[in-house]
Amino acid sequence: MSDVYIARSTAIAARMLGGEMMVMSAVDSTFFTLNEVATVIWQAADGRTPLRQIVAESVCSQFDVDPETAQRDAESFVTELSQHRILIVSAGPIDSPRSGPVEAA
Repeated sequence: MSDVYIARSTAIAARMLGGEMMVMSAVDSTFFTLNEVATVIWQAADGRTPLRQIVAESVCSQFDVDPETAQRDAESFVTELSQHRILIVSAGPIDSPRSGPVEAA
């Protein structure tokens, strides 16, 4: 996967609970509980920061993981969530996600 940009969809419900992010797709009711690393990626998914930068600056700096493994795992995570339309993936910056986050209170 070359440099990609990711943004959270608005067609979701999300809530932080006990240090883990819970995310549900409004499109197909798929539910995900994100671990700490996935939560860091999720929170950094602003549409303007490339995934490679998120991995290098957020994931590798906070967790004991080598850059290649972190990148590979992040790409797998992003692919899975984008298939459920929970994350929006683009080859360039995303100015205004068609579907940004709906955070549950």
